[in-house]
Amino acid sequence: MSDRLLEWFKNHPNEYISGEQISREWNISRTAVWKQINRLRAKGYEFEAVPKLGYRLIQQPTRLDERTLLLKLKTAVFGRQLKLLSKTESTQNEALAWAKAGASEGALVLAEEQTSGRGRRNRSWHSPPGKGIWMSLVLKPKIPLQFMPHLTLLTAVATCRAIKRVVPIEVGIKWPNDLLVDECKICGILLESFAEDERLLSVIAGIGISVNLDEQDYPEEIMTKATSLKIASGKEVDRASLVTEILYEWEQLYQLYEEQGFGPVRTLWEAQSITIGRTITVDTPYGEVSGVAQGLDDSGALVLLGSDGQYRKVFSGDVHFM
Repeated sequence: MSDRLLEWFKNHPNEYISGEQISREWNISRTAVWKQINRLRAKGYEFEAVPKLGYRLIQQPTRLDERTLLLKLKTAVFGRQLKLLSKTESTQNEALAWAKAGASEGALVLAEEQTSGRGRRNRSWHSPPGKGIWMSLVLKPKIPLQFMPHLTLLTAVATCRAIKRVVPIEVGIKWPNDLLVDECKICGILLESFAEDERLLSVIAGIGISVNLDEQDYPEEIMTKATSLKIASGKEVDRASLVTEILYEWEQLYQLYEEQGFGPVRTLWEAQSITIGRTITVDTPYGEVSGVAQGLDDSGALVLLGSDGQYRKVFSGDVHFM
């Protein structure tokens, strides 16, 4: 029914259509009309509602286009193999299946919508259609399994630097790889590794960025914790340009890591960090650890200086600012 309603609006551009008219012609209740309008809004369509006039379609969601993406690409490898999906459960699952089927390094899965997107610790990730960047990249690094945290930090640095180049806002990295604007999350990163005998076979690196979401696009439970690039900057962002900028920055930093190791990545991460120098508490698998964040060690662990004067290393966990 929502598809039929959308077609009606498209056939009457810039015209108001009253809920009463729709209700009468389709023999449905006004409440049913309202529900169908909200379903279309959830898919990225924007309507103006005016009392006594009705609804008017004012904006349709922009779609990512494979040809446009490939023309904008500045990379040699990343994104050159591309799958662009209208909807999927998870780009991580799609990329993993593709890697197992023989996809080469740099293969990219992009989706307009995820129905079961996930973040770290298997948390769900809100991925509405047409308004974000939901993507996963296949990596095949020639490094030992214990160096996986390097790639997580590298991905955060590349994404943060690319966003700053495209959107004029202040973005920072919360350890290890969340990107925040004014303490609100705009990007989550998830790397999942697949190894054999301590040797990495592949890494699926997922990035979820809330790009053009409006306040009403967020579920109530995360409204105060999340924001989007559009809300923060006050303008809509070209998703294709941002995707290709991230891939370029990511590929450049990945090559630098292969040539020079973790040192340059650590320096760049610390320069983008909003964690260093702050008193924090980290929920680790072994309990809470508190202290002032000092920086990263060679493994990518976060070094804390406790109130007792002792230095402690944290390898994983959720950071809470105090």
